[in-house]
Amino acid sequence: MSLNLDVLRLCHEQRFVRTQHRGYLKMDLAKIIERVKGIILSPKTEWEKIAAEPADVMSLFTGYAAILAVIPAVCGLIGSTLIGVSIPFVGGTYRTPIGSALAHMVLGYVFGLAVIYAVSLVVNALAPTFNGEKNPIAALKVIVYSSTPMWVAGVLSLVPVLGVLGIIAGLYGLYLLYLGLTPLMKNPQDKSIGYTALIVVCYIVLALIVASILGAVAGGGALMRGRF
Repeated sequence: MSLNLDVLRLCHEQRFVRTQHRGYLKMDLAKIIERVKGIILSPKTEWEKIAAEPADVMSLFTGYAAILAVIPAVCGLIGSTLIGVSIPFVGGTYRTPIGSALAHMVLGYVFGLAVIYAVSLVVNALAPTFNGEKNPIAALKVIVYSSTPMWVAGVLSLVPVLGVLGIIAGLYGLYLLYLGLTPLMKNPQDKSIGYTALIVVCYIVLALIVASILGAVAGGGALMRGRF
């Protein structure tokens, strides 16, 4: 009898944990959607909220960046393997072999997040140069949340020919970066243009380095489909 009660209690506890876990995930997804809407539609207000929020590296990655970065990774995989790219003049459609596409997806996803972190270190290191304050978490917030448009636009990778529209999302991401520097890094507003420009240069250099590594490891291909 005692054993049966223990078994029933254990089953109840497991069901409770699963229910709580589902509720937690649902709440997190709701917060992510709200943040995406806020940073894209009303960035100035949202940056002020972000500046006041407590955060750490783990929460910024597992609670936001790592989730949204899945969009371009998975959509790029589907687009390149199932839909493919039409070959002009020659005709026909080229589809990336599934093995190569999977390698690019996994490596691009991991290295893309690594670039996000590396650029945040640059943002933090450059802060005093532009009369700002060093704060590694604030710097990571700036890079993570300003990357939102590029991650969301990753859905365009489902149709590879539309991937070029990601340039618009990238430009908007630069605008978000510019807006976020002053409230997060505390630099004067008139220093933000130069600060942004230098960050972009570092970003491009790091992305090209990672792209060359991916090309060497996975054998070339579409390396820059919205992952950096």
